[in-house]
Amino acid sequence: MKKYSSIGELLIDYRNLNNTSQIELASKFDVDIRTIQRWEKNMTLLKPDKEEEMVDVTFIPYQVIRNLNAPVSIPTFYDLELRKYSLSTIANELPHADWIKSKMNYSTERLRTIVHDSDIYDIVRCSLVQKHISKSIRKELILKAVELLPELNSILFDSSGYYAGHMVFFPISQSCYSKIRNRSIKEEDLSELDFIDYKKVDNPVFYAYDIGADCNENMFYIIGSAMRFFSELKNKNYLYASYTSRDDTYELNENLGTTLVWEDKIKQKELKSKAPPRLYEGNFEIFFNA
Repeated sequence: MKKYSSIGELLIDYRNLNNTSQIELASKFDVDIRTIQRWEKNMTLLKPDKEEEMVDVTFIPYQVIRNLNAPVSIPTFYDLELRKYSLSTIANELPHADWIKSKMNYSTERLRTIVHDSDIYDIVRCSLVQKHISKSIRKELILKAVELLPELNSILFDSSGYYAGHMVFFPISQSCYSKIRNRSIKEEDLSELDFIDYKKVDNPVFYAYDIGADCNENMFYIIGSAMRFFSELKNKNYLYASYTSRDDTYELNENLGTTLVWEDKIKQKELKSKAPPRLYEGNFEIFFNA
């Protein structure tokens, strides 16, 4: 993560990453180019209504903008590609899965089941942050997943009511997962017909389509909620699987006892990604019983 001390520095990096000019950004904010220039030179701060617009336009977490857009800013570490922030180098890395397990019964009212179209809009927008996801999953697929598996299809908000993270899991058949595993189909090829009622099959597959949060505290609540589900699941013959290009979760997957099935270094070069997309699979029972 990069340490930011001003809103101007963050805006410049955002524009460079997204190949956006000052004129284009001014158009999105409905301001003149001189306003963008003043923001970037830290000559003026954003007004409160423009903070909200900045969240909508840039999809940068509200807390990051609030920290930096102040007369005395709060220096904040932020990764534009992962959409993740922290307030110190100590908090940059996710904690070990054992620590999360020891506190997995902690919960928050800020986490709830996916319900609204606006929920799906934010989830789709955030899922596209993952390098390997070039085409978003259809809204209908997420809704079907929520219907069959509401416990693992959740969205999280920060204390100000802004989107802060989510998890989307697909309950799929073993035969469907085998096709993903051997790469005969891609995630975007999935349909509602591939979904199952996990309570009615012997060997369900819980496919983690996307899990993400804007900081480790929020990720803790999301991962903790998933851990509670699997620890209480009566059918222990399940398989968890996750195809991810978020390198900040690689170690967490390994902590949980999952196995690396394959990684795609060719795709990494194509995407110019920090790390190769990886497929993990496993069962958490050894982890829970350790």
